Amino acid sequence: MPELPEVETTRRGIEPHVAGRHIESVTVRDPRLRWPVRDDLAEFLAGRPVEAVERRAKYLLLRLDHGERVLIHLGMSGSLRLDDPANPPRKHDHVEWRLDTGKALRLHDPRRFGAVLTDRIDAPHERLASLGPEPLDAVFDGPYLAERLAGRRVAIKQAIMNAAIVVGVGNIYASEALFLAGIHPCRPAGSLGPKECAALAEAIRQVLTAAIEQGGTTLRDFLAPSGAPGYFRQTLNVYERGDAPCRRCGEPIERIVLGQRSTWFCPACQPES
Repeated sequence: MPELPEVETTRRGIEPHVAGRHIESVTVRDPRLRWPVRDDLAEFLAGRPVEAVERRAKYLLLRLDHGERVLIHLGMSGSLRLDDPANPPRKHDHVEWRLDTGKALRLHDPRRFGAVLTDRIDAPHERLASLGPEPLDAVFDGPYLAERLAGRRVAIKQAIMNAAIVVGVGNIYASEALFLAGIHPCRPAGSLGPKECAALAEAIRQVLTAAIEQGGTTLRDFLAPSGAPGYFRQTLNVYERGDAPCRRCGEPIERIVLGQRSTWFCPACQPES
């Protein structure tokens, strides 16, 4: 699934071509996404300006006039591409926005787990209303994390993947951040002390910032808007490196299943206690 760095890479890729432009028309070829596309989307958006291209968690936000927005989620394998409208749409190009530049922004989603929703800034969609802070915002720090983790028995990896605590820390980046912080993924979240919470918050910021700078992580189904893959995978320390030597100490990386998700860690660099 595209995670926060992949979504931010997409945002940065389309922003120069979409922000400040007008939507001339919209074509919905298949409304059957994760949540049905509203029937009147074409009428709702025709002629509207896109004032900004923003992101909240893994949602791309096209900010319109009058305080309204379009929320786009890429689902499991979705992507956004800028294309020439003269080029035939691909089989899974489900929604297309025609811009006043003559370009088309196309949502490609083979599995149809993505979404195109709308809301108002002063009345956020329910999918946004309960989200925690952005991991790169100043409010996300050691004291905040310590407060939110206090008394929790759930494994720390599952806790930092909980979007009500912090958004956008998916499986890849949770594993990598815990390695950088030297914390075992199965540690009870409430057992972390203030220094460990500060180290983990900083590690999450470092991992996500590096991934964004390098264009995201190459996944099976994700390419950047330019068509180029991200390269952060080349520098992963533990994710999908089971039995490979730890880049720090040389011990073999181990794989376990935690919360029905594969999890990788170094048993030497990330002791259980």
